[in-house]
Amino acid sequence: MVSAKQLLSTIESTLLGTTPPSASQRIELIHALRYSLPSLQSLLSFPPPKPSDRAQVQSKEVRLPDSGPIPLDDQDVQIAVKLSDDLHLNEIDCVQLLVSANQEWGLLGRGQLDILRLAEGLWYTERRDLITALYTLLRAIVLDQGLEPDLQADILKYVEDLINGGLRQRLITLIKELNREEPAGMGGPSSERYILDSRGALVERRAVVCRERLILGHCLVLSLLVVRASPKDVKDIFSTLKDSAGDIGGSTDIVKNQIAYSLLFSLIISLISDALSASPEKMSALSQDTSFRHDFHETVMAIGNDQMIEGCMHCVRLAWAVHLMIILDVTGSRDTNNDVRNISSCLELVFSNNAFQFLLNTVLRTPAYQNDDEDMVYMYNAYLHKLITSFLSHPLARDKVKETKEKAMAALSPYKMSGSHDYALDGNVPPQQSSESAPQTFISLLEFVSEVYEKEPELLSGNDVLWTFVSFAGEDHTNFQTLVAFLKMLGTLASSEEGASKVYELLQGRTFRSISWTTLFDCLSIYEEKFKQSLQNSGLILPEFLEGDAKALVAYLCVLRKVVENGNPIERKAWFPDIEPLFKLLSYENVPPYLKGALRDSISTFIQVSPNLKDTIWGFLEQYDLPVVVGPQIANGTQMMTSQVYDMRFELNEVEARSEHYPSTISFLNLLNALIAEERDATDRGRRFIGIFRFIYDHVFGPFPQRAYADPSEKWQLVVACLQHFQMILSMYDIKDEDIDIVASQSQLVTTQSTPLQMQLPVIELLKDFMSGKTVFRNIMSILLPGVDAIIADRTNQTYGPLLEKSVLLSLEIIILVLDKDLSVSDFWRPLYQPFDVILSQDHNQIVALLEYIRYDFHPQIQQRSIKIMSILSSRMVGLVPLLLKSNSSGLLVEDYAACLELRSEGCQIIENTSDDPGVLIMQLLIDNISRPAPNITHFLLKFDLDSPVERTVLQPKFNYSCLKVILDILETLPKPDVNALLHEFGFQLLYELCSDPLTCGPTIDLLSTKKYQFFVKHLDTIGVAPLPKRSNTQPLRISSLHQRAWLLKLLALELHVGNVTTSNHREVCQNVVAHLFGETEYDSDHNILHSTLEDTATRSIGRSKVLELLEIIQFRSPDTTMKHSEVLSHTKFGPVADDILGNPSTYEKGGVYYYSERGDRLIDLNAFRDTLWQKCNFDNPQLSFFGSEAELEEVRNTVQQLLRWAWKHNKNLEEQAAQLHMLTGWSQIVEISASRRLSSMENRSEILFQLLDASLNASSSPDCSLKMAAMLTQVSITCMAKLRDERFINPSVLNSDTVTCLDVIMTRRMSNGACHSILYKIMMAILKHDTSEALRRRQYTLLLSYFQYCQHILDPDVPTTVLQSLLVEEQESGDLDLEKIDQDQAELARANLSILRKEAQSILDLAIKDATQGSESGKILAFFVLDALICIDHEKFFLSQLQSRGFLRSSLMSISSVSYQDSTHSIDPLQRLCALEAQLALLLRISYKYGKSGAQILFSMGAFEHIASCMAHNMQIKGKNLRRFDTSFGKDSFADVHRQRMVVSPLLRLVFSLTSLVETSDFFEVKNKIVREVVDFVKGHQLLFDEVLRQDVSDADELAMEQMNLVVGILSKVWPYEEGGEYGFVQGLFGLMHTLFSRDSAFISSAQSDFQKQKKSELSVLRLCFSLSSYLYFLVKKKSLRLEVSSSSTSYSAPAGQQQPTLSLLGFLLNTVTTALENAAEEKSILLNKIQDINELARQEVDEIINMCALEAQVASSDNIQKRRYVAMVEMCRVAGNRDRLITLVLLLAENLLNIFLIHFQNSPLSDSSEGVKALTYGEVGEDLNTFCSKLVPILERLEALREDKVGHNLKVFQRLATSLKELTIQRLAF
Repeated sequence: MVSAKQLLSTIESTLLGTTPPSASQRIELIHALRYSLPSLQSLLSFPPPKPSDRAQVQSKEVRLPDSGPIPLDDQDVQIAVKLSDDLHLNEIDCVQLLVSANQEWGLLGRGQLDILRLAEGLWYTERRDLITALYTLLRAIVLDQGLEPDLQADILKYVEDLINGGLRQRLITLIKELNREEPAGMGGPSSERYILDSRGALVERRAVVCRERLILGHCLVLSLLVVRASPKDVKDIFSTLKDSAGDIGGSTDIVKNQIAYSLLFSLIISLISDALSASPEKMSALSQDTSFRHDFHETVMAIGNDQMIEGCMHCVRLAWAVHLMIILDVTGSRDTNNDVRNISSCLELVFSNNAFQFLLNTVLRTPAYQNDDEDMVYMYNAYLHKLITSFLSHPLARDKVKETKEKAMAALSPYKMSGSHDYALDGNVPPQQSSESAPQTFISLLEFVSEVYEKEPELLSGNDVLWTFVSFAGEDHTNFQTLVAFLKMLGTLASSEEGASKVYELLQGRTFRSISWTTLFDCLSIYEEKFKQSLQNSGLILPEFLEGDAKALVAYLCVLRKVVENGNPIERKAWFPDIEPLFKLLSYENVPPYLKGALRDSISTFIQVSPNLKDTIWGFLEQYDLPVVVGPQIANGTQMMTSQVYDMRFELNEVEARSEHYPSTISFLNLLNALIAEERDATDRGRRFIGIFRFIYDHVFGPFPQRAYADPSEKWQLVVACLQHFQMILSMYDIKDEDIDIVASQSQLVTTQSTPLQMQLPVIELLKDFMSGKTVFRNIMSILLPGVDAIIADRTNQTYGPLLEKSVLLSLEIIILVLDKDLSVSDFWRPLYQPFDVILSQDHNQIVALLEYIRYDFHPQIQQRSIKIMSILSSRMVGLVPLLLKSNSSGLLVEDYAACLELRSEGCQIIENTSDDPGVLIMQLLIDNISRPAPNITHFLLKFDLDSPVERTVLQPKFNYSCLKVILDILETLPKPDVNALLHEFGFQLLYELCSDPLTCGPTIDLLSTKKYQFFVKHLDTIGVAPLPKRSNTQPLRISSLHQRAWLLKLLALELHVGNVTTSNHREVCQNVVAHLFGETEYDSDHNILHSTLEDTATRSIGRSKVLELLEIIQFRSPDTTMKHSEVLSHTKFGPVADDILGNPSTYEKGGVYYYSERGDRLIDLNAFRDTLWQKCNFDNPQLSFFGSEAELEEVRNTVQQLLRWAWKHNKNLEEQAAQLHMLTGWSQIVEISASRRLSSMENRSEILFQLLDASLNASSSPDCSLKMAAMLTQVSITCMAKLRDERFINPSVLNSDTVTCLDVIMTRRMSNGACHSILYKIMMAILKHDTSEALRRRQYTLLLSYFQYCQHILDPDVPTTVLQSLLVEEQESGDLDLEKIDQDQAELARANLSILRKEAQSILDLAIKDATQGSESGKILAFFVLDALICIDHEKFFLSQLQSRGFLRSSLMSISSVSYQDSTHSIDPLQRLCALEAQLALLLRISYKYGKSGAQILFSMGAFEHIASCMAHNMQIKGKNLRRFDTSFGKDSFADVHRQRMVVSPLLRLVFSLTSLVETSDFFEVKNKIVREVVDFVKGHQLLFDEVLRQDVSDADELAMEQMNLVVGILSKVWPYEEGGEYGFVQGLFGLMHTLFSRDSAFISSAQSDFQKQKKSELSVLRLCFSLSSYLYFLVKKKSLRLEVSSSSTSYSAPAGQQQPTLSLLGFLLNTVTTALENAAEEKSILLNKIQDINELARQEVDEIINMCALEAQVASSDNIQKRRYVAMVEMCRVAGNRDRLITLVLLLAENLLNIFLIHFQNSPLSDSSEGVKALTYGEVGEDLNTFCSKLVPILERLEALREDKVGHNLKVFQRLATSLKELTIQRLAF
């Protein structure tokens, strides 16, 4: 069973959509109609109460259909029983109604009465939806909506079956029954009077039922147009009409009147349509039934007493007479005489009682008829048209009309004298104000015809009968009453272009003898001449103006106005060449004001005929019309009243005010407004209109509330004219700086004098009025303050309702214009003038009244203006929400906004201009206010809790009717995507913004995460991966669809990013989102990426996950937005004009041809572009303004249209491009966040990352991919590559298995070689893509470098191979691990990578070299890094030769010599220059290290030292002696020095050190060796630097300082022995450093840093420095024959420490320290290895201790299991063990140097002569006893001999042999 709501939605989306329904929509409609057939057949027929069902309910347990038993409490039982009694509804159905109400609203916590009203409201909503669905079906059949013929036929068959099955009788019965005072109708005496409707608003049940009856009446009317009525139907409708007519007698209830009209027109349509269906061969349904004809005639002719019923009966008699006429003519009835008698009797009653006047006064001119449904009014008028044409075409009727005409001619008096106070305009005068109390029937007939065709002028087309009647009616008029009525009918007939042409020809004088245009103009000229002569003769008294002439002239002028308005634009230019006579009577005071009004109204129509007529009209007005004399204010100008002038002030205040009619003033204002609206020259800022403005301000609008009005419509006509003037002034003229200054200076003067008139500007005066709360402001608020409910009542119940509505609209527009301008001047005009929002806030009721117009649903523009005012005030008034909360309307305002939004979502028409879309405006209002201080309008309208902190709100959208409930309902089903696309888009955006805001984030995400909504996952299937609409015919929908997906993806990414995994809801949501995005992929276990070949990877079939489907949606070529306008119109001269307009910088400002859309896109304003084009064309071609050549004008018009079409397409292309990028942004966010944070739980995460990487690379290298898209896709690739790199060392088995093995350390999850090759190839293709940019290449270079890092190590680089080998002995023996095979795979991958790179070597090198030499600083950095990486994998010197042959290396060396660090501040540019220099030096260093001495030789041959020295000279400016202290507290100079040291000095020293490898190739005595000489010269040239480094305090040195010390010592140790001179002091510096370091014990070496990691690094650095110093000393001892003393006791104690040589005792102390460090490192390593082997046996406490000791708390979470912790601890222990192993290696080398030094000294001392030996050993007589030294050395040597290889992990045979040899010599020395 389909619910009524679903049925209505299906019908509307299928039949009322803007595009033809799709096949699926048609199928859905047919199924819905089929399942709903029983409900429609038994329309609103429900099971009645039943005692057994009531007993079941009272038993508190009810079993509903298709559900289990439902328990009830006492309140449920009471409500169900009350519902049954109130609605005459079955008790079980009432329980079901309660269940539905709970699902819709949430009844928990509501009172019993609220629940009752909600349930009743839901029941009536279901009824309304069902009735509306039926009405929509019938309407689709009757009105031509362009449906496909087969669908139309199917629906027609369905509806015909319904009607033939008794639906029409059911409709008639319901209209009767629902009008009864009983539970099934209006409600019984004890029934609840009020219900809560679908938005939670309290409404009267009686009003709801009346509205149902009206819709049923409309359905009845439409059903008669589908299937003609039967005799029984006609009788029943007639009976129901009499009941309804009697019910509305004297009633002003609009709905009841409309119900009666629907029944009346049902009868008229039944009779007319039946008669028209008859033919000579086939009688109609009604005419076949003779008894019906007789009985119905008798019934119709029966005379009653009720006036209203009799009036309706006269209308039915007219229709019945026309029915009989048609039947008589068509069928040739045998009973002709009887029919003629019946017709005559009917016509007699119709004409004698003037049924035409009844139709006019009681039906057609009433608000009820005019405010009825537009489609129904059209159908009513269409059948009145058929009635008129059929009536006027029959001889009997024509005879009766002729008789009536003659009677009218004889009965009416020809003329009457009229004063200026008499009033009649266009004949719209109530009967009591006319000359006669009862209008003549002939005049009523003419007015009736006029009224029908005025509403539907298209019915005039081809209506020959009517034009024949016109010819007849226009003959021989003997009085002005019939003439006026006839001319009014002519005016109505001229309402179309065809009619205007015919009327113009009719009045040319050839058709009628006395009615013609000549008569009009002659009469005007005669009166003008008569008045002129009278003035010349008497000078004072003017003759009276005859009333007949005045009214006839008014009627003529009405025809003239309609003819000119609707005439053909080309033809009408020649119709009335001389319009001066229309002006000549305006200045005479005896001319009736209503005639002046008609004259001015006619004049205003000529403004649009030709632009040059505007100036002509201005001239004639100044010559003939009454002047506007504006003097000082009344308080200061009493002396001006002494001389009376007959001007507009006098006519208004003395003439019209007395008669209480104001036609002259109204027409005067309308004419001036029309003229001003055409003004294009705004240079005078409206100064020439200041007199008009002051007249309107002071004399018309100011006192309008106090004036008396005989006709209320005139009051609002006057108000509309004034408001239009003010609105034009505010919109046409802007505020300038000089205006601000003038008013500001005046505001400083303490004076009561007003501004002189000549200095006033209308726009300034208006702003001053509003900003001080004066006349115009007060009067406008008096219009608005009665409130929206009062305006609605007047709009529906009064004939002046449309004028009042227009006044409200203009008032709101003026308020918006003032709010748009006041802030620009308010700061300067204080204190006299305040910002307008301050003026409004002085009375809170004013603000509430403005905002409540959101409820006015008669006119969408009023709602739009109210929303805009809300938007402006919400941005300017901090206390707006508290103000609204204090009012009594806060709850209603929330509901009104929700209702407006819901009504918009249910619409079926696309609103092209989004600024006119109330739904979009509301969504923008909500989005714009989210970030404003709380409580803001968004919190208010979405029903956040404003009584407590917003962030603590628990949102309950189903409990409170608000915009949030509507938005969630819209997004739940996404109805009518073509119409509501923007609502869907902004709905997703709103939710995203709410989830992003700190205050609303928690409540919103919690709401969306609940199982009730399942919001985050639901739409991935509905819109996420749905096909994208085509660009060709639905581009706006395509754009919005992309934005919808973008906001959805960003919303999902936000939930994944901020979702609290400790909460079950969020954890489950995040898991579901990740599973939906990535978990749908199917993998073949036999073809895993990690272990498959390249061919397998290329050929295997992988199921597409949703995240990849989403990427495929975005992969389309962006529409072209770069095409020039001149290319579109290259064959015309207007293309360059358009280029000038769009390229002019001034057009970018406010008011130009560009604007920013609600999405933030800068688009072309089509209206402004069009206006600017026409202005440009008119300026370049002035003759166009006077309509020169029609062909030329048409060419310009076509050209402008082509440009506008291009601009529209250009806008859409720009929007689509932005939407594509927006969706890609959302996609990239969700991929990067998922990859970074949410994929850890996925077992196949590496495969997912590979697919994402592969897909993003494919997309970025696609020819359809733009630069912006490629940049985002490359960023995604970088993230995936980085996560894949991290994944290498994370084994998923760690999380699942119970144990952790050493194999886990090295079993990396790396892609197969084939997959790696594929990725590298695609990276290369992306880099080498033709459409590229440096910014994009920077990201691509980053990706390439990340790939090289991924491929660089198959094992963890921080774990040495020696440690791994010692750990993996068992695995190697068992065959689980083959390190040799791993090495082979690594080598194969490197070779393949190099092969791929070599294929594209030329191109990649061209790009990299170009970026390295010509790019930006950041581009240079990455380009150098890429070249560095290429050199790193270049095992064949291929890239080296390429760089060398291109001269790049030489140019790089030359370039570094000119780079300087000029700025010592934190500026990014010089810092980037230093980074680029550092990268460049790193490349040179890589060449030197990678290719060894050959690489260094290449650099040396290019003059490397010269360039290095130059670079050092530019960038090293040493200040002071404490350069090595890098404390940031020293300010910017210290920062600059840190940058220089880290990025310039250290890299240069590294490069110099690498080049010293060439020194080893030179002979020791080759002092003149070029290499040595250049290094020595470099050292000498930078003596201060080297000296400062050597003098650095080791105990206080940081990592950078230790590195520089190592480099300096390394350089000096290699070259300084070649230098003979000692004046530089480097030897003493080295010796001093030796004394400092060698004298420290092992505690200093191991405790230099408190941090564990830094401690290990510092320990290595110190020992490395010791090793360099020992190597230098060993070189001196070995090569230079330096001999050391045993101790320092023989040296002078006064000598500085730096000048003393190290002694053997010092070296012995160092050897002892080194031995201790070696023993400790070996012990630590052994312990670590044992712990690693037993990792699975360690308790959690021990594991955590290891993690804390290594400062790894950040790598594990509190929720991680013990396996994860063990793995982290094991990996870290492996790294520490590797560090210990490196330290052992270094210490062994250091110890070996020391042992060799000792050995040389002992070997060179002859043992045979102890005294000589001692002398040779000590170099002096005084010193430490050699035996003592030897006795200390022996235990150290024994400790070294005791070292075990299994514990140390190194081969100690050679080392221990050396120690043994030294020990033997030492023992021998001790023996002497």
